[in-house]
Amino acid sequence: MRIAIIGIDGSGKTTLARSVARALRARGERAKYFENAGGRPIMNGIAQVMRRPDGVALFGRAYEPIEMRFRLLAMRRTASWARPGRIAVCDRWTFCQHAVMAARGSITDGLAQLYAAIPAPDLVLYLDVDPALAQQRVELRGKDHETLEHLAAYDAAYRALPEFGSFTHIDASGTPEEVLRQALTFV
Repeated sequence: MRIAIIGIDGSGKTTLARSVARALRARGERAKYFENAGGRPIMNGIAQVMRRPDGVALFGRAYEPIEMRFRLLAMRRTASWARPGRIAVCDRWTFCQHAVMAARGSITDGLAQLYAAIPAPDLVLYLDVDPALAQQRVELRGKDHETLEHLAAYDAAYRALPEFGSFTHIDASGTPEEVLRQALTFV
C-alpha cells in the first residue's frame, strides 16, 4: 500500500508522513516513511558553496529537469519497496511536481510521460491549509522562505489538478496531533 501525503509548503506533509509511519508501526504494521523530495536542499547547498543564493540561481533553466529527476528516482525507490504487507508512507508524490510547476508557470507537458511508470498511490491525503498560515509555518522552521503569492498559486494549482476531487482532504490548520488524528481515521 502507498499512502501519499501532499499539500503546499508549510502544510505539514513531512510532519504528518513521519507521524503516520510511526503510528502504523506502533499498530504492528510494516510501514516506512519515504521523502520523495525534488532535491532542493542538495541543490541549494551546492549553490551556497558556489556563492549563489539558491539552486535556481545556480542551475537556471536546468533546475526543473534536475528537480524532476530527483523526484522520479525517489518515487521509483518508494514504489519498489511497496509490496503486499508493507505500507509506504510517502511525503509528496507526482501531484506535487505537477502543482509546483503549474504554480511557477512552467511547462508541464513532459511530466505525464516522465511519471507514467510511477504507480498511483492507494490513498492520497491532501493537507488543506490557508496559504497565509502555511507561510507562517515556513518562516518559523527557518530553513527556507516562500512568498504568500507563490503559496497561493501553489494552492490554486493543486485545486486545478484533475485528480483533486479524488483526494482525501485533511484540515491541516490544527496542531500536528489533531492532523494526525484526522489522518488515522482514513488509514
